[in-house]
Amino acid sequence: MDPTTADLGLLLLRVGVGVPLSLHGFQKLFGWFGGGGIRGTSAWFASLGFGDGRTATLLAGAGELLGGLGLAAGLLTPLPAAAVAGTMTTAALVNNATSGFWSVHKGWELNGYLIVVALAVAVAGPGALSLDAAVDVPARLGVPLDGTVGAAAVAVGIAGGWLRWATRTRPDG
Repeated sequence: MDPTTADLGLLLLRVGVGVPLSLHGFQKLFGWFGGGGIRGTSAWFASLGFGDGRTATLLAGAGELLGGLGLAAGLLTPLPAAAVAGTMTTAALVNNATSGFWSVHKGWELNGYLIVVALAVAVAGPGALSLDAAVDVPARLGVPLDGTVGAAAVAVGIAGGWLRWATRTRPDG
């Protein structure tokens, strides 16, 4: 299949969003790029009501790192899209939901954009310039990685992000 301009656009979108998002995972898990690493990030998550914060750090860090890199590579695309959507749902709810929409006021605007990007890529598919296309992942798995599967995966990710947020212990109680 010859790549089209839409395939190039999907590649730019996937890499332009996925790689920077993965850097946040490196910050949380390894302390790279000025991040807190597991210890510092765990303390921050603990202050937000996520127990000792370690599980939340590992989940958020893995969601950003693996979700971002998977999205950028276009590998098993519905899964990294679900990871990104779930992680950003939790982030939007715990950090930003009470501040309204606008990110200039610490709102959930950026988290919302990232959820929409994950959904769009999951529904459209990663395009011909992806590992899914290069190794024909749908045929190898015997599962069509189409828009319905992508949308369902992202819905599961969003539900999981909401569930993670809803089951935390509120810092004030």
